[in-house]
Amino acid sequence: MKVLKFGGTSVGSAQRMKGVAKLITGERNIVVLSAMSGTTNSLVEISDYLYKKNPDGANEVINKLAQKYYGHIEELYSTDEYKQKAKELIKHHFDYIRTFTKDLFTLFEEKVVLAQGELISTGMMNLYLNECGVNSVLLPALDYMRTDKNAEPDPVYIKEKLVKLLDEHKDADLFITQGYICRNAYGEIDNLQRGGSDYSASLIGAAIGAEEIQIWTDIDGMHNNDPRIVEKTSPVRHLHFEEAAELAYFGAKILHPTCILPAKLNNIPVRLLNTMQPEAPGTMISNMTEKGKIKAVAAKDNITAIKIKSGRMLLATGFLRKVFEIFENYQTPIDMVTTSEVGVSVTIDNRKHLEEIVDDLKKYGTVTVDEDMVIVCVVGDLEWDNVGFEARIVQAMKDVPVRMISYGGSNYNVSLLVKASDKTRALQALSDHLFNN
Repeated sequence: MKVLKFGGTSVGSAQRMKGVAKLITGERNIVVLSAMSGTTNSLVEISDYLYKKNPDGANEVINKLAQKYYGHIEELYSTDEYKQKAKELIKHHFDYIRTFTKDLFTLFEEKVVLAQGELISTGMMNLYLNECGVNSVLLPALDYMRTDKNAEPDPVYIKEKLVKLLDEHKDADLFITQGYICRNAYGEIDNLQRGGSDYSASLIGAAIGAEEIQIWTDIDGMHNNDPRIVEKTSPVRHLHFEEAAELAYFGAKILHPTCILPAKLNNIPVRLLNTMQPEAPGTMISNMTEKGKIKAVAAKDNITAIKIKSGRMLLATGFLRKVFEIFENYQTPIDMVTTSEVGVSVTIDNRKHLEEIVDDLKKYGTVTVDEDMVIVCVVGDLEWDNVGFEARIVQAMKDVPVRMISYGGSNYNVSLLVKASDKTRALQALSDHLFNN
């Protein structure tokens, strides 16, 4: 059994839903769907009005979104029977959303409102498949997907409940379920955060020991550079889980970074595929490594570099601990670190407490800050005994000023810090030197 996840753009219209239906029928798999594109943003807007105690503003957005769905019904279904069933489904969910305009609105109610997008898209798809004669069954994610008291997925609970649900429907041709949504340890409706549908698919795959997890988007796999910026990019056909995780973290938006871990730990390959071009091979992610090969380049924007220089640091034990404790105190993660005998440079992507951090760091040395920076990461099999790859990377960057270089923390990544104004030049130079020669 495979797990197939389709994002919001893949089910973003009636025609696209029909296209997805063609892709998923024929095998007994579990299909994970996101909300239709634009829906979650509208639900966030509705919630914002309700927080501000503006029910009229909320109702205006609710009515507009409901009309959009009624339009999809006319396009999606061909029989009056299923059009009526779909209208009842839409009415049920939007009437429920309207009940929140009358009472106190908190974070708990917001999560309930946000869950409606996935509940609607999966309900509509299941009805369409039934109309087409497919014996599909809706698996409510709220019946098996749960997080623990630390807001982390509870794999034992997920497996137990999901396997039981599957056993109850042994005659089903296909299973449809929601991505993103779950219950928390207290039984309240919650979610796995933005990008959580990837995570849902990976957790489901791990729970059932899936043959493969497929993430379907509107892009032909993960490219070797950012196609929006760089000319002549191409899909990477195979990545190690660690390579994919590095790329996802450093800016390759096709995959959510948290998606990787459950599949990796359970040795389940993940395939990235394109709903607009289903015949394309896409990108396969597994525990296999292609030896000595540089795979891709990605960039992470809005980076701030902080350098702490101190003569007192020389041979001083505890200096780094004191520096890192300051970042910990302000709950600010560090991306890159480079050190010398008398200084340490770090990068952060969260500027919320920058002023306080700099103020505290001044107790230990001279502090300088460089803003508007970008981390460019080069990803591949970069084991230290693979001779020559560092020279190729540095040679590609010979005309671009580099503020920091970090290597050795991972066998799959070399990171370079450049000014935001040099980002395009750096990405193009690396592509030309590493992939296009």
